[in-house]
Amino acid sequence: MMNKRIKTAAWSLLALGAVACSSHSTNGDWPVPEEPICEMNYTPAKTTFTLWAPTAEEVEVTLYTAGETEEVLPMQAAESCLWVAEKEGDQQGKEYTFRVKVAGEWLKPTPGIFARAVTPNGERGVILDLQTTNPEGWSEDVHPVLTGANQIAIYEMHYRDMTAHATAGVSHPGKYLGMAERGTKSPDGLATGLDHLVEMGVSHVHLLPTADFGSIDETIANNTQYNWGYEPQHFNVPEGTYSTNPADPAARIRELKTLVQTMHKAGLRVVLDVVYNHTTSVERCGFELTVPGYYYRFNPDGSFANGSGCGNETASEKAMMRKFLVESLEYWVKEYHVDGFRFDLMAIHDIETMNLIRARLSAIDPTILMYGEGWAAMTPAYDNEQLAFKRYTHRMAGVAAFSDDIRNALRGTLDCSTGGFIHGVAGNKEALKFGLAGGVEHPSVAHSEAAWCAEPTQHISYVTCHDDHNLRDRLELLADGASEAELLKMAKLAHVGVFTSQGLPFIFCGEEMYRTKLGEKNTYNMPDKYNAIDWGLKKQYGNLVAYVKGLIALRKAYPQFCLGKAELVREHLTFLDNEQPSALGFRLSSPTSEEVIYVLMNGERESVTFAVPEGAYRLLADGERVAVEGLSEVEVTADGLTLQPVEAMILVSK
Repeated sequence: MMNKRIKTAAWSLLALGAVACSSHSTNGDWPVPEEPICEMNYTPAKTTFTLWAPTAEEVEVTLYTAGETEEVLPMQAAESCLWVAEKEGDQQGKEYTFRVKVAGEWLKPTPGIFARAVTPNGERGVILDLQTTNPEGWSEDVHPVLTGANQIAIYEMHYRDMTAHATAGVSHPGKYLGMAERGTKSPDGLATGLDHLVEMGVSHVHLLPTADFGSIDETIANNTQYNWGYEPQHFNVPEGTYSTNPADPAARIRELKTLVQTMHKAGLRVVLDVVYNHTTSVERCGFELTVPGYYYRFNPDGSFANGSGCGNETASEKAMMRKFLVESLEYWVKEYHVDGFRFDLMAIHDIETMNLIRARLSAIDPTILMYGEGWAAMTPAYDNEQLAFKRYTHRMAGVAAFSDDIRNALRGTLDCSTGGFIHGVAGNKEALKFGLAGGVEHPSVAHSEAAWCAEPTQHISYVTCHDDHNLRDRLELLADGASEAELLKMAKLAHVGVFTSQGLPFIFCGEEMYRTKLGEKNTYNMPDKYNAIDWGLKKQYGNLVAYVKGLIALRKAYPQFCLGKAELVREHLTFLDNEQPSALGFRLSSPTSEEVIYVLMNGERESVTFAVPEGAYRLLADGERVAVEGLSEVEVTADGLTLQPVEAMILVSK
């Protein structure tokens, strides 16, 4: 494989003779067409095929009917390194593939890089009128109203996690339509699935990778094989595994649109987890089968660079890859009405590309959410100072990054060697303060490194996501010997940290129900036994469910919890002095009223007294309950306010 890789990389780096763009530089700076990428343009009168292939000597497109070859059409070289062919008449429903000849060798057939409909397992593209995939009322579908950043609460979920367990009560477990069902109930009569998300009050539903990926055989009926989907094959087609009929190219499109429409009607915005940083394999993806050696980065020896840790990394800095990224994301917004994107291993992409994406998406709708992982799995083969690492988030206005600062401060180190603030472990206070301030510069925070957010809305506050142990399993691992009641107190304290942070709060599915993955850390391809949520937990841990629901409601009711601007955070967020290493309080004043909020967090294993000013307050939350309207009236004396071990308290001045 290595020798072949060196050979194919050389094809695009050397003068290739009589090729369509031979007059241009052989360093890969071929002209890129201004018009949007559209490899298959269908009309009832004719279908036009267009492929960008600057190193090709010949290109052909093959049409298939009922799976059999019908015709091979030679494509003609055109401007901007494009190749074009037309087929008269109504071709809807036929399959197609492109084939490219480079350096005298025909490469394997491919549906191209921008296929919008494919056969099972993505082997061929499909000619399809996308208008026929729109559910009824699709033209009236709109983004749910978002009145302010304090309304945002992100809920990350996987289709099978949410619907595969028998207790979910859905008709289509593990499917788009299963997640779109309303009125589903657990055996205890409690809301599950989509209705549960509405009940919790979250604003954004983060769907784990939904674009076509290459790890599950879609031809197997009722396939229960599990995968998170971080193995992209076709970036602009929904994954067939989650369709009720993967053999029907239109079904997966229609069913995903139905899910988006249903979520929008329920007031929920939809975020797609996108994985543009690598592909499932170079042999199966259209990038290397159309322009070998162009779309990826390479090591000096000609081997694929591997910043993703998955065998390859894409080159966002190259003109056509950048164009592909931008237009792919625009396509998901325009065709599927998506409301946001989470970028996997965002630091593999260059900052210029991320800023261009933000500008182009804002031109469609400035409320579209953009956030990602500000790191790579390994060192990318590009100037790291130009890549979207977390430390450069301040250079990407309107783009947020996950905060491992608040994550580790609350729950402990990634390697599980040491606990965090909720375990009573010293040394986490400043990092927690940094996270509570939304990652911006603050005069009361002693930074171990420069603040990486220009604005607090660039800070994704979380304690767990699909990666790593979920919170319950981590607590049981690091707090060995603690009772379940003690562990639940720690879980609540962690959630208080997330939902009172000036950043944007993020929660992994099932954490509000104290889910478990049976101690497994990396469940990316493990069966439902480890990943599916048992909805019986919702009743068993109903107090925790209500607590998290209350924190979300509290955040929405009080704009102070998300002031939105760094200067407002510095002006209105004040930390309370406290000598204990795992006790922290802060004061939030309001820019528009005299109302003052106090949040007190005690991670110590003993009682701690906080110096809250004397006066009358309304108690909004304690260690057991949360209520927007208040739990009780509290009169604070000169002695301050004492919290029990591992407890939080939130008060508002009367």
